[in-house]
Amino acid sequence: MITNRRSRLLFSLAAAAVVLAGCGSDNTSSDDEAAAGDTTAAPDAAAAPLMIDNCGFDVTIDAPPERVVTIKSTSTELMLALGLSDRLIGTAFGDGPVPEQYADDAAAVPVLSEQVPGHEALLAAEPDFVYGGWESNFTVDTAGEREALADFGVTTYVSPSACKDAPYQPDPMTFELLFEHIHELAAIFDVTDRAEELVAEQQTLLDSVDAPGTGYTALWYSSGEDAPYVGGDIGAPAMMMRELGFENIFADIDDTWSNVGWEQVIDRDPDVIILVDAAWNTAENKINLLESNPATAVMPAVEEQRYLTLPFPAAEAGVRNAQAVVDLAEQLDQIDLPGSDSDSG
Repeated sequence: MITNRRSRLLFSLAAAAVVLAGCGSDNTSSDDEAAAGDTTAAPDAAAAPLMIDNCGFDVTIDAPPERVVTIKSTSTELMLALGLSDRLIGTAFGDGPVPEQYADDAAAVPVLSEQVPGHEALLAAEPDFVYGGWESNFTVDTAGEREALADFGVTTYVSPSACKDAPYQPDPMTFELLFEHIHELAAIFDVTDRAEELVAEQQTLLDSVDAPGTGYTALWYSSGEDAPYVGGDIGAPAMMMRELGFENIFADIDDTWSNVGWEQVIDRDPDVIILVDAAWNTAENKINLLESNPATAVMPAVEEQRYLTLPFPAAEAGVRNAQAVVDLAEQLDQIDLPGSDSDSG
């Protein structure tokens, strides 16, 4: 059931309208039936609009969008995964290369900006729909406020997983919610069958992993040097750690991500450190920092290099998460964990 903590689909009862339209008088004259021998069925009632409460902003879809701009990798990759590259007229603010299976389709889509495009630059592309990965993509200083874009006839949509207001923020983020998000976007573009296939593929990936981290603790280290930016208890990092069976050492942080102190990391002493590999802050840089800092260098996870890595676009809620769980599980199988047979042998 979709709760008030996520985007809600509010479908008008189009089917009921069709039924009512067919419940008129049966007393059609034989003259009418015979007129011109017309046997063509009457057209169905016009499809009702799709109405969505998206992060507290009302979105109405009268017809599937045709000219779409995506902002952030998670948005672009979900469009590609649903086979909607033909609707993309531009992308922006990519966090890295798309997965190999989408590379050919992505190559044909213009990159409008390496960062969030400005309001005028966005409008110059003449989109009818802009799909942002973060709410902050739509501000006066970025692509423009959602109300202002609506005044220009541009519909906007934010990944429901990125909603920040309490009634809409996933708490916690789960794969079930992610799959609902996939279905919601597919409904907007009238490709629900593709969503069914994609979700089934994702579920198969998850079913192949049997919580290999159970009994172990983990740190999700996203970025930061003086104050590490870590995964809290309610976002995509926590969702993936739960799937792997790890106990998040910062499960007491009721947020998606948060800055903490190194002394907290050292005191909680994780068994495994999950490193986000971003172009602007690579996993290698994080390892160098951990191993060069005398305080963190003596942590057993650092001394024994119990590191797992994943690319930045897989660290946010999106179509990469299920594969990331599989990849992290495979990496975990290659390291010696405390108390494991390989560790004791």
